[in-house]
Amino acid sequence: MADSTPKATASPPTGSPKSAKSPKSPKTPPKSAATPAGPASATSPAAAAIPAAIPAATPASLTGTGATPAPQSPPEDAETPATIEIDDGTTVRSSDLIESTFRRTNSSSYTASLSSSVLDYPTEYGRRYHAFRSGGELKFHMRTEMDRLDVVHTLLVKTIGNRLFLAPIDEHKTHRILDVGTGTGIWAMEMGDLFPNAEILGNDLSAIQPAWVPPNVKFEIDDVESEWIGEDKYDFIFSRYMAGALADWPTYVRRVYENLNPGGWAEFQDWDYMLYSDDGTTEGTELLRWMGYFMEACEVLGRDGQVGPKLETLVRENTGLINIVHKPFRIPAGPWAKDPHLKDIGMCNLIQMLDGLEAFTLRLLCGVLGWTKEEVLVLLTGVRTELRTGKAHAWLHYNVVYGQKPETEEE
Repeated sequence: MADSTPKATASPPTGSPKSAKSPKSPKTPPKSAATPAGPASATSPAAAAIPAAIPAATPASLTGTGATPAPQSPPEDAETPATIEIDDGTTVRSSDLIESTFRRTNSSSYTASLSSSVLDYPTEYGRRYHAFRSGGELKFHMRTEMDRLDVVHTLLVKTIGNRLFLAPIDEHKTHRILDVGTGTGIWAMEMGDLFPNAEILGNDLSAIQPAWVPPNVKFEIDDVESEWIGEDKYDFIFSRYMAGALADWPTYVRRVYENLNPGGWAEFQDWDYMLYSDDGTTEGTELLRWMGYFMEACEVLGRDGQVGPKLETLVRENTGLINIVHKPFRIPAGPWAKDPHLKDIGMCNLIQMLDGLEAFTLRLLCGVLGWTKEEVLVLLTGVRTELRTGKAHAWLHYNVVYGQKPETEEE
């Protein structure tokens, strides 16, 4: 069965975070740049980052998440405070990052039957990107990226309280689960262990899932923005890390709703990729200048890199879900926070940002805004330095929204 939605250029409802100001994006790069006509084709359900290859909405490697399939209330203590207290003594050395990088294998027995065209990943700027419907989500798939996605999974699970999900789904009523944008498939596999009697399907544009998976887990390669095919519906549909990957969010959330069984749950987790600070330390930084170009490229592509805070509005305006809950979180961009939990997730975030920085910036700034590779590398030198030293006390919004389909729908 294929899980996807037709594309359109409808933009999500407005509603970005109120607690911090978004700096305006610089309108031009160092050189005058040619701007391509927008996204070539379909985008990936797995990208957790812009069609330019930022995160790939994909889970990664973490065992013992502490998630429980029984009905549960989101932990109140998992939310971060309105203002993050700063640890002025924090510095980060590159050697610490290298030692902290996670490692895991990434072969896939399920991919054996896939056509060679799907597995033949193109190479650009020295990086490999997915091949299926190339031109949509511009995710890259070198070994470094697979490791980065492991860190992202760990980061997001820790952020929401060491849980795989927050929706209060009932283990005994949950028989089919869909993971949209499964990426490496780690979230789907961990759910397969938690729900041994349920069938879990992971959907992605790329065949990057591992060979050994729980017997109740399978993966398919497809585009979530194509027509959804099949009559079988799901008891739980989950997606995260899709900001910047989809052209039409209203249609996507509507399709998720349509493919839920009555009484089933949907959960959306996503970012606002803009960097904020409570103390103004991001002002005038290379980090903020880089983010401005990043957001400009997203705008050119017709993708929303700040969809996280808009998820609740999208769900309320485009679905019939009830019992809707919105849980906002703040994730530091580095281990500069005083709180041990925030310091921990900040370090995870810093690792994944540094690991993916060059690849997705090259794809966005060179491929979309017309920069040269040399110009990008010069910019990133300053960005890396600021990230490692913690000069800017930057943080990002991360949002979780879940809701339930009514047992009986009104006519």
